[in-house]
Amino acid sequence: MSMIIDHVSYIYGEGTPLEHKALSDISLNIPDGQFVGIIGHTGSGKSTLMQHMNGLLKATKGHIYFNGEDIYDSDYDMKKLRSRVGLVFQYPEHQLFEIDVFSDVCFGPRNLGLERKEVELRAYDALRKVGLDDELYYQSPFELSGGQKRRAAIAGVLAMKPEILILDEPTAGLDPKGRDEILGQIKRLQVQTGMTILLVSHSMEDVAEYVDRIIVMNQGRIMLDDTPREVFRYYKELEEVGLAAPQVTYIMHALREEGLNVDADVTTIEEAAAELVRVLKG
Repeated sequence: MSMIIDHVSYIYGEGTPLEHKALSDISLNIPDGQFVGIIGHTGSGKSTLMQHMNGLLKATKGHIYFNGEDIYDSDYDMKKLRSRVGLVFQYPEHQLFEIDVFSDVCFGPRNLGLERKEVELRAYDALRKVGLDDELYYQSPFELSGGQKRRAAIAGVLAMKPEILILDEPTAGLDPKGRDEILGQIKRLQVQTGMTILLVSHSMEDVAEYVDRIIVMNQGRIMLDDTPREVFRYYKELEEVGLAAPQVTYIMHALREEGLNVDADVTTIEEAAAELVRVLKG
């Protein structure tokens, strides 16, 4: 079943001098198994929107439906929602607190009331899925590198076996190698399990490479919602709101302006290489 966001608005500090409208009349349908990128400059509302999806924030107006149920119904089980819609925060330190990594990953499923054997099996499975080395399982999570901490935080959410995984800037602060490793692992996970994944990012290269659909947020509203290829056709409009297209898109447009008959709407290096080979052979 999909998640439906129906005319959702949200106001921070409503009724106070600090009142600020963070979301304005947002409507979205997130179908099962889709890999969605959410992009926008700082303050665009993308992280606020994600926190509505697993009930951390409640809409000022509108409704959210998950598996056909309104999560704002008085008898809705919000704990169940948070086990099915997992959110990994931008800073893994906000989610890591146990004495060692394995205990940390066990925390979520243990709180579901599962038997010890099931809890530990889920933890091992989640740690394998994120590619964390075995020798790190019983180290303090605070002794890990930045990339390892992110893997551990993702594993802690995966151990809950969510239907939707939300990742808020999962590669922030990582070097290019670490970024590629994390995103590659997430993409493999999505392909293998069919899980719905929402990736909040400010990196155009990241979303162009991995996602099926991009939602562009600006001033609390949806500016664009389409495939990467279609969204980045509007690179000039994106620039006007502090965003951009992937660098390869600009290169291809420049080549086209110089007279080379290339498809300027490609969004990844692999697509650009194939297009150049096609044109040069032709």
